[in-house]
Amino acid sequence: MTERLFWKDMYLREFDAKVESVDENGVKLDRTAFNPRGGGLVSDVGKLNGADVVEVTKKDEAIYHVLAPGASLNPGESVHGVIDWEKRHRVMRMHTTAHILSAVVNRETGALITGNQISPVESRIDFSLEAFDREKFGDYVKMANEAARSGAEVKSFFMKREEALKTPGFVKLAGALPPAVDELRIVQIGEIDTQADGGVHVKNTSEIGEIVVNRIENKGKSNRRLYFSLKP
Repeated sequence: MTERLFWKDMYLREFDAKVESVDENGVKLDRTAFNPRGGGLVSDVGKLNGADVVEVTKKDEAIYHVLAPGASLNPGESVHGVIDWEKRHRVMRMHTTAHILSAVVNRETGALITGNQISPVESRIDFSLEAFDREKFGDYVKMANEAARSGAEVKSFFMKREEALKTPGFVKLAGALPPAVDELRIVQIGEIDTQADGGVHVKNTSEIGEIVVNRIENKGKSNRRLYFSLKP
């Protein structure tokens, strides 16, 4: 299992590691600060010993770093990794925003999340919602912005799966439960939201900035898609 340094310190921008293997999946390190693609989040990019890391993926418990064509590393080699921090921090802000928005909409309507895509410039969330009121959605976003401005602390910790599933409002993903593992990583945003989550977030919601709705689309009888971005 690759040691996930980003779980211990989501603000870690550089790190040292050793190459465990290199194959068609990419470069596997013994430890990494690169957050892989998954859960709707795009992956980190950056450099390993100066070579461009263009994608980071995960397979089972291993994390693989895909290098740009022509770059190569060897098993046993020591590497220094550097995260593209501007992209990472923007994704962190977007991800925490998505949790806040989903918590507000779930609280106000009972809607669950049917899909999401978290990217640095624009992100989206799909909700299982039949009735659609644009004015009410505007109110939900105002509530989310108020929550972000409240300066809520964002914490992560591990909890027994059985205990976590008893937490009110814990499951917000339609048609799915968290992985069947003994312990789940939990992300708690003050009193706003608590969910199982493996991704990266800001330390405090005051880092988010202003949430801006770009558009809302009907994607079927009971699916509403919200596109949003952030102002600094």
